[in-house]
Amino acid sequence: MEEIVEFIKKYKYPIIGGIIALLLLVTDLFQVLKVIVVIALGIYLGFYVQKNKETIKEKLRKLIDKM
Repeated sequence: MEEIVEFIKKYKYPIIGGIIALLLLVTDLFQVLKVIVVIALGIYLGFYVQKNKETIKEKLRKLIDKM
Protein backbone atom coordinates (compact mmCIF):
# COMPACT_ATOMS: atom_id res chain seq x y z
CA MET A 1 0.00 0.00 0.00
CA GLU A 2 2.86 2.34 0.80
CA GLU A 3 4.37 1.74 -2.65
CA ILE A 4 1.14 2.88 -4.31
CA VAL A 5 1.08 6.07 -2.23
CA GLU A 6 4.70 6.82 -3.13
CA PHE A 7 3.94 6.19 -6.81
CA ILE A 8 0.98 8.57 -6.69
CA LYS A 9 3.03 11.23 -4.86
CA LYS A 10 5.84 10.93 -7.39
CA TYR A 11 3.65 10.98 -10.52
CA LYS A 12 0.62 12.99 -9.40
CA TYR A 13 0.81 15.67 -12.10
CA PRO A 14 1.13 13.25 -15.04
CA ILE A 15 -1.75 11.25 -13.58
CA ILE A 16 -3.89 14.39 -13.30
CA GLY A 17 -2.95 15.38 -16.86
CA GLY A 18 -3.89 11.94 -18.15
CA ILE A 19 -7.24 12.05 -16.40
CA ILE A 20 -7.98 15.50 -17.83
CA ALA A 21 -6.98 14.38 -21.33
CA LEU A 22 -9.19 11.30 -21.01
CA LEU A 23 -12.14 13.44 -19.89
CA LEU A 24 -11.63 15.83 -22.79
CA LEU A 25 -11.63 12.98 -25.29
CA VAL A 26 -14.61 11.20 -23.76
CA THR A 27 -16.80 14.30 -23.46
CA ASP A 28 -15.86 15.78 -26.85
CA LEU A 29 -14.58 18.95 -25.20
CA PHE A 30 -11.51 18.43 -27.37
CA GLN A 31 -13.52 19.78 -30.32
CA VAL A 32 -14.34 22.91 -28.32
CA LEU A 33 -10.68 23.38 -27.46
CA LYS A 34 -9.70 23.13 -31.13
CA VAL A 35 -12.21 25.87 -31.97
CA ILE A 36 -10.88 28.07 -29.16
CA VAL A 37 -7.30 27.57 -30.38
CA VAL A 38 -8.27 28.52 -33.95
CA ILE A 39 -10.03 31.65 -32.69
CA ALA A 40 -7.01 32.61 -30.58
CA LEU A 41 -4.69 32.13 -33.57
CA GLY A 42 -6.96 34.32 -35.67
CA ILE A 43 -6.88 37.05 -33.03
CA TYR A 44 -3.09 36.81 -32.80
CA LEU A 45 -2.74 36.97 -36.58
CA GLY A 46 -4.99 40.05 -36.76
CA PHE A 47 -2.98 41.74 -34.01
CA TYR A 48 0.29 40.90 -35.77
CA VAL A 49 -0.96 42.30 -39.08
CA GLN A 50 -2.18 45.47 -37.37
CA LYS A 51 1.19 46.06 -35.70
CA ASN A 52 3.32 45.22 -38.78
CA LYS A 53 1.20 46.66 -41.58
CA GLU A 54 4.03 48.09 -43.64
CA THR A 55 6.28 45.04 -43.59
CA ILE A 56 3.36 42.77 -44.52
CA LYS A 57 2.41 45.07 -47.42
CA GLU A 58 5.99 44.94 -48.66
CA LYS A 59 6.13 41.12 -48.39
CA LEU A 60 2.82 40.79 -50.26
CA ARG A 61 4.04 43.09 -53.03
CA LYS A 62 7.19 40.98 -53.46
CA LEU A 63 5.12 37.79 -53.49
CA ILE A 64 2.74 39.17 -56.13
CA ASP A 65 5.65 40.42 -58.25
CA LYS A 66 7.19 36.94 -58.24
CA MET A 67 3.97 35.46 -59.58
